[in-house]
Amino acid sequence: MILRQLVLGGAAIAGLGAAAFAHSGATGVVKERMDAMKQMGEAIKRIKPMMSGEVAYDPAAVREAARAIAAESGDAMTRKFPEGTTDHPSETLPRTWEEWDRFASLAARLETAAEGLALAAGNGLHGADHMTGGQSDMMGGSMMGGQSGMMGGGMMMGDGTFPERMSAEHIGEMPADGAFMMVTQTCSACHDRYRLDDD
Repeated sequence: MILRQLVLGGAAIAGLGAAAFAHSGATGVVKERMDAMKQMGEAIKRIKPMMSGEVAYDPAAVREAARAIAAESGDAMTRKFPEGTTDHPSETLPRTWEEWDRFASLAARLETAAEGLALAAGNGLHGADHMTGGQSDMMGGSMMGGQSGMMGGGMMMGDGTFPERMSAEHIGEMPADGAFMMVTQTCSACHDRYRLDDD
């Protein structure tokens, strides 16, 4: 279940990057935001194989990728969405501005999650031999009760994000793959609602 969530979340933001790369004719702020999405997608693609155990885990690479995502999130993201910039090749849906507070909240949560991932980079992955009991407890559910725990989705909201009260420092106490999942699920929640799906 955890691996499936990591794959789906990673695929969503990686798709953002690929779509941005494929667009031509973009200028001005539309190009700026497509470039930003591409950079975030590339950051996710660099570290996703580490989260699923396909390649060796590298805390420094995770930290660098997380900081790259954080740099394009929050206010840096919302500034690239002035109202009405929906002309081709933009794939931003008009509901982005109709639901601006929700969109801005997702952008802020993405920044928090990415900053948390940067802090969590040194914690390693859930179940790794060097994990401390405290970190494993967070994953197993002693903080949340039951099997769901943070990684299993116990902290995630119905829209795929996490409670606003969670800070980067809270997320930074998690294993890195748990923090990574929060990043990708927040990305997916925004992508699914505010980007035109032309597949």
